[in-house]
Amino acid sequence: RDQAAIDPGMRVPYSLILALAALAVTLLATPLVIRLARRTGAIDQPGPRRIHAQPVPTMGGLALALAVLGVAWVARAFPGPAQLLEIRPLLGLTLAAIPILALGAVDDVRGTRPWVKLAVQTCGALVLVLFGYGVPLITNPLGGSFTSGLLDVPLTVAWVLIVINAINLIDGLDGLASGAVLIASMSLWWVARSHGDFYVMFVSSLTAGATLGFLRYNFPPARVFMGDTGSNFLGLVLAAASLLENRKGTAAVTLLFPLVAMGLPIADSALAFARRAARGTPVFRPDSEHIHHRLLRLGLSPRSALFVLWYLCLYLGVMAVVLAALPREYAWMMLGLLALGLVFAFEVLEFIDRKLSERQETPPDDARR
Repeated sequence: RDQAAIDPGMRVPYSLILALAALAVTLLATPLVIRLARRTGAIDQPGPRRIHAQPVPTMGGLALALAVLGVAWVARAFPGPAQLLEIRPLLGLTLAAIPILALGAVDDVRGTRPWVKLAVQTCGALVLVLFGYGVPLITNPLGGSFTSGLLDVPLTVAWVLIVINAINLIDGLDGLASGAVLIASMSLWWVARSHGDFYVMFVSSLTAGATLGFLRYNFPPARVFMGDTGSNFLGLVLAAASLLENRKGTAAVTLLFPLVAMGLPIADSALAFARRAARGTPVFRPDSEHIHHRLLRLGLSPRSALFVLWYLCLYLGVMAVVLAALPREYAWMMLGLLALGLVFAFEVLEFIDRKLSERQETPPDDARR
């Protein structure tokens, strides 16, 4: 069975059917998950770092997982293009998702320690490795590629951990994580279509449909949060989908394109870890310095901040599609410029935020007299 045998003319309409099916399942399953969250006590309470003022049910990721994996296996069981796909990658993704979902559900109900999260996430990544996911080739920016050898497994695990925790850390504003994943998965789908990789189109279609349906309940003011259950699961799916491209040896796509498509959450997470390390605080300790917190402190409403960040995600997604079509030497040059621009934007935002904080802390002249 080979995806090359799938009629190219069927790939786009079939992807649309998959996306609509995942959307429908999410719309139907999310209200049930909300009831389950209330019964089990999976409620996110308001707090100093929280945006919401009222308790909100969490664990909405269960609906996302049901939509993505449920529709995938139903499509695999019925006659159609999905039956021609190799079963091993889908089985590996499903088995890797089990500990990830269990971890997320426990964390949403009563919380878990950071080292426990990393251990379970690493187990999920290793399951993907056992089922053929990996980074066997590394692209040389100056041309050509070389085999990763013994670095294959560490690189794969590191990539999965980076993407999972990036989605998890950016999930602090209603609709932000689900919208960012929606845009990234649509970008992945577009590039996979240009490469003729139906497996990536298959997974990306399901993810896009599920996240779009979830936004019906997660758009501010949110009626449910995806929680760690959803952010960990969606991070795993995005990481796996990007690694699927590497089966053809297109390491440039694996290591370059997803990095840009998910540039906002990855950059925000990297700066958060660097900021905490520089201050000598535990890198996994939450703070209120993420990009969405700063936009809110500038006076933007939650919806306005969300639209700004969605626009940035969309811009990076389009740039990722452009990068995938450029010759390698130009792609790496463009990547460097994008990285510099993103760092500059974060620095400007931090500068404005710091000046506003200093102005608020300094009393006016009349008050000091």
